Amino acid sequence: MQTSWQKPVRVAFGHLGTEVINGPFEALALLTDRWPDMRGPHFVKARSACRAALDGRRSPEEARQQFEQAVSEAQLHLN
Repeated sequence: MQTSWQKPVRVAFGHLGTEVINGPFEALALLTDRWPDMRGPHFVKARSACRAALDGRRSPEEARQQFEQAVSEAQLHLN
């Protein structure tokens, strides 16, 4: 089963630097351990989508789309 994304997502943590996320497993780890705002609706959807992708219930690309929305919600996207 394909559990990496076709195109990685770059997440900017300001002065802490940039992290490259290659798939739902890495995204879920980041959402769980280092996310700045765990109350946002896109955060919740992204976490669920990544879990579902790892379980084979959703495609990795669906999880990627949700993760990108969470990145935007938390204002961690690269400009």
